[in-house]
Amino acid sequence: MKELHCTLPGISVLCKCMSSQAVRVLALLIGKPRPFREDGTMSAIARQPITGPLMLNELGFEGDQVADPVHHGGPDMAIHHYPYDHYPFWQQRLNSHKLLQKPGAFGENISTRGLVESELRIGDRFRLGQALVELTKGRQPCWKLDHRFGVSGKQSVMAEIVRTARCGFYYRVLESGLVQAGDVMRLVEPGPSAWTVDRVFRLLVGGQYKAEPEAVRKLADLPQLAADWRKRAAALAD
Repeated sequence: MKELHCTLPGISVLCKCMSSQAVRVLALLIGKPRPFREDGTMSAIARQPITGPLMLNELGFEGDQVADPVHHGGPDMAIHHYPYDHYPFWQQRLNSHKLLQKPGAFGENISTRGLVESELRIGDRFRLGQALVELTKGRQPCWKLDHRFGVSGKQSVMAEIVRTARCGFYYRVLESGLVQAGDVMRLVEPGPSAWTVDRVFRLLVGGQYKAEPEAVRKLADLPQLAADWRKRAAALAD
């Protein structure tokens, strides 16, 4: 078993690389809606790290909120997880933007190294601290990411996520429990091997559905997939 220290600004935790699917939580972050744009738009994307334990229940971490409950939050999107593995890519693309100096740039609730879209599957179940969670969908990017980073056009973060499937992912909570930064996140039950996060994202968001209509029809009936993405799959399959 290989061990190394992952040091981030204000965060120093031991990462035991037991496998690619058992890691430590580098940061746990929560936030509340605040003014985001001059037109009065609110957002909770500027989440901040919490060092102590937080209760995680079916609607997310205690104290965490969303500004737009129509498109964010709810049981199928209780936790947003974005891989810290992708930060070097974004630092290079966005000229070492100041937001990329620590976890939280993408509005994530948890940050880890070693869990990425090409390896994780819809339906993967993880023991996260005391809680049990199940991966439900990738994150579909929106304009708020471009606004947060102050980019557009060729530098668009939203467009690059669609192109590369560096999307991050969401979980539903099957068992509530306390979670804190430094806790182990360990795979306890894998989801169906065919449905990695990046494949499902490319099918339903990246336009690949046109080449694989049968796969999209199967996704519409995948019980572990978030309800809105099952609905999306059904519509694309028609």
